[in-house]
Amino acid sequence: MTERTIPNAATLTGWRKSSHSGPDKDSCLEVLDGHPAGVPVRDSKDPHGPAVVFPGAAWSSFIVAVRDGEFARHG
Repeated sequence: MTERTIPNAATLTGWRKSSHSGPDKDSCLEVLDGHPAGVPVRDSKDPHGPAVVFPGAAWSSFIVAVRDGEFARHG
């Protein structure tokens, strides 16, 4: 089974704020491009916490769903 988390995301360098994070400084996702296992994602408020690693195809599908409004709040 492939590892899907990185226990201490601070061990990696090159994080950037996701372009899909909102303008609110308290709710930012950071992503790391070019990682061999996929796309690591972490919470910017907890840089030493874990990162979840998404396979490239899964991350691409997620981004398309976000762009298409599939996760928009209703009500």
